[in-house]
Amino acid sequence: MRILFYDAANYDKESFQGVAGEYQDIEITYEEVDVNTKTAFLAEGYDAICAFVNSDLSAPVLEKLTKYGIKLILLRCAGFNNVDLNKSNELGMTVLRVPGYSPEAVAEHAMTLAMAVNRHIHKSYIRVRENNFSLTGLTGINFFGKTAGIVGTGKIGAAMCRICHGFGMKVIAYDMYPNKNLDFVEYKTLDEVLKESDLISLHCPLTDDNRHMINKETIAMMKDDVVLVNTSRGGLVKTEDLIQGIRSKKFFGVGLDVYEEEGRNVFENREDELLESSITARLLSFPNVIVTSHQGFLTREALEAISHTTLQNALDFEKGTINEMNLVK
Repeated sequence: MRILFYDAANYDKESFQGVAGEYQDIEITYEEVDVNTKTAFLAEGYDAICAFVNSDLSAPVLEKLTKYGIKLILLRCAGFNNVDLNKSNELGMTVLRVPGYSPEAVAEHAMTLAMAVNRHIHKSYIRVRENNFSLTGLTGINFFGKTAGIVGTGKIGAAMCRICHGFGMKVIAYDMYPNKNLDFVEYKTLDEVLKESDLISLHCPLTDDNRHMINKETIAMMKDDVVLVNTSRGGLVKTEDLIQGIRSKKFFGVGLDVYEEEGRNVFENREDELLESSITARLLSFPNVIVTSHQGFLTREALEAISHTTLQNALDFEKGTINEMNLVK
């Protein structure tokens, strides 16, 4: 099987080449450019393409890929909201993903954001580099004894629950399907979780039903001085309303690994360019906000797991033994 990897970064090449010896029936070609209507022609002669979380897999792109003989799309990620599933089904394309590569990687990054913004690590790091050892404005809060509200308790959310529990926090959660293995977690309604939590961490997929679940109304429900973390999808938060909440001093801190209008920013070096999005610039202007570039997944262990699952998905497709857990419908 010949697979064309779009938007392949150095860490992609290193991780996939590291396991390639176990999948000798697969030939991989890496392209730095991402897939779109103009680059779809590169897939001609290949059996499958491999794309990432922000790749454009809209209807026009899928139609182009079909013309070049592509019937299999491998997502080296868990999310699939960038795929037009109606069109892929219509075209008879198979879409396979990596649903659970390393939940601990993302959960640990979520807690890293929460701790960093709480203890103002981003500010103190810069100060000390400038020989400024003042502690003014660096006061944080103890998470011990506080309430952590986890929205979504799948594998990543469950890992975040365990981390918060280890910090000595009371853990409450909202999920349509409670995890019975989390016996220390108290499940509540979404409104109750938002109202009662000192730390709120989002760990749910983005759907039409929960888009902008964090908005003016739900922010108003939250405690004053709440810490909000989002490592799931930017569309869960209505950014304009979040900015208003930050301005009104509702939040003690906000940590975002994802945000609306990520667009061309994600995984790209644009240090010599002006930011095109005023929303991004406004978020970065607040001293109690930390934004990272969709790096929650980026650990050696997670990359290795992604590589194995992606290539196994390709082999399973070829053999007709697809793992239904990895199939995107």
